[in-house]
Amino acid sequence: MELRELRYFLAVAQEETISKAAERLYVTQPNLSRQMQHLEKELGQTLFLRGKRKIVLTEAGHLLKKRAEELLDLYEKTERELSAPNAEPCGDVYIGGGESYAVRIVADAAKRLQELHPNIRFHFFSGDTPDVTERLDKGLIDFGILVEPASLVKYDSLRLPQTDTWGVLMRKDSPLAEKDAVTPDDLARVPLIRSKHSLGIGVVSDWFGKNADELNIRATYNLIYNASLLVEAGIGYAVGIDKLIHTEGTSSLCFKPLSPTLITHLDFAWKKDHVFSKPARLFLETLRATVESELIIAESRKETECR
Repeated sequence: MELRELRYFLAVAQEETISKAAERLYVTQPNLSRQMQHLEKELGQTLFLRGKRKIVLTEAGHLLKKRAEELLDLYEKTERELSAPNAEPCGDVYIGGGESYAVRIVADAAKRLQELHPNIRFHFFSGDTPDVTERLDKGLIDFGILVEPASLVKYDSLRLPQTDTWGVLMRKDSPLAEKDAVTPDDLARVPLIRSKHSLGIGVVSDWFGKNADELNIRATYNLIYNASLLVEAGIGYAVGIDKLIHTEGTSSLCFKPLSPTLITHLDFAWKKDHVFSKPARLFLETLRATVESELIIAESRKETECR
């Protein structure tokens, strides 16, 4: 199976017809059809169901489409890294992460590095922890920002100094909006919207305690913006972290912290023994320096407050 065949296959899968895919690839329809037949024979799988108007992927076709996209992304990423000039650092850094206000320090480090080396580009992928670790394990991203709780057994990591405060996003006209903080008993019987990352075993489920198995979960989410729309629609209360959704002024939403307080940390992780490109190595060095500066500033503030 060659890269050319994978590119041809993806074109057919995306265009859903041999004719449109052939036009896009600048090849003849008979040639493209033969290529696809050869690929199916080589794999021993039917990849397409050929209808009158369009081609539909089989289960094996969907799997190959996902793997082909990953393989071609990795190939193109490697090609760019190897072809980058050695003089002035240039190239790409790939970072994946969940939603968190604490990601600000990563953005600060990226800005500092680009001021020194403007030809370094950053590519951010947003997703929950399983999405990020899958891409990290396959080499599709250089770094992953993992929200606690996350297993770090396979990774080296740098603990970020900022933390996330958990609470509940709700409508300002909801009954719980009158409270300063929300307890497990407050949420025991109300409709909830939970992040997939916080379901099951973990610090959030531990916080619910005896109520964890009896919660009225109406919906789940992996990115908080969509959850905020569900809250606005009146579907339920979204359990999540602070400072991600605007709740000031004319917003119809408000955020109430959990009680007892629940704080989680973030880790900036990468695969053990990972071979970094020059831009990725420089970024990690810059982030380490940025974290050290933040810690020094925080310690100085503590000393000033104690005097």
